[in-house]
Amino acid sequence: MRHIVSKRIVVKIGTSTLIHQNGKLNLKAIDQLCYTLSGLVNENKQIVLVSSGAIGAGLGLLGLDKRPVAIPEQQAVAAVGQTQLMTVYQQRFAVYGQKIGQVLLTHDVVDYPKSRQNVLNTFENLLKNKIIPIVNENDAVAVDELDHHTRFGDNDQLSAIVAKMIGADLLIMLSDIDGFFDKNPRKYADASLIKRVKQINAATFAQASGHGTKLGTGGMLTKLRAAKLLMAAGGSVILANGANPSIIFKLVAGQELGTLFQA
Repeated sequence: MRHIVSKRIVVKIGTSTLIHQNGKLNLKAIDQLCYTLSGLVNENKQIVLVSSGAIGAGLGLLGLDKRPVAIPEQQAVAAVGQTQLMTVYQQRFAVYGQKIGQVLLTHDVVDYPKSRQNVLNTFENLLKNKIIPIVNENDAVAVDELDHHTRFGDNDQLSAIVAKMIGADLLIMLSDIDGFFDKNPRKYADASLIKRVKQINAATFAQASGHGTKLGTGGMLTKLRAAKLLMAAGGSVILANGANPSIIFKLVAGQELGTLFQA
């Protein structure tokens, strides 16, 4: 069993868990996620959800099979998808009596002290009232080619930045892989899961490879960068498979699933 302090928890869930490859929302996974996080709040945990999926949902809703190249089109897809995603979250969390709030961020907001403090005040008040903040990058206005100062780059980085900012004990990153392996398990049948990583260095990054799905933007490298950021701040990160989001119950209880990044 793992011994991890987990009073304040950030959960990051990737597009691959939320959206089927055909572009449709994975309603079963979303419902299970909402049930699980609501249960944790009932156990007096403070939960923040960093949710990808806006552009993926928008692509599906608009009948597109790949991301547009033009910036205005990307922004429009994100705006459409974010609305759909939050509507489903609102419906499913309401079934379990859980209140939610939406927090859309850009990098400049957390970089400047005054706006950063305002965002932190929002988080603190939501958590104090047992409301789950649902966080995403504000893709409708923050596009890398438009202004690199506004973008986090991916929600792996965003989740680590949010976890560090609010002083979270634990960041749980749910992806489409069981954890961090000594080599790419999609290419090598003899790849072994590494249950604990105490230090992230050049050799660790060399073991990571591959990109995310056609809908998502993340990969193992972005997860390692996020874990390194939070580990440096004294936090713990668990990377696990999000196919069944109820795995969060087991992770919080200390079961040795996935990979624990802890200095």
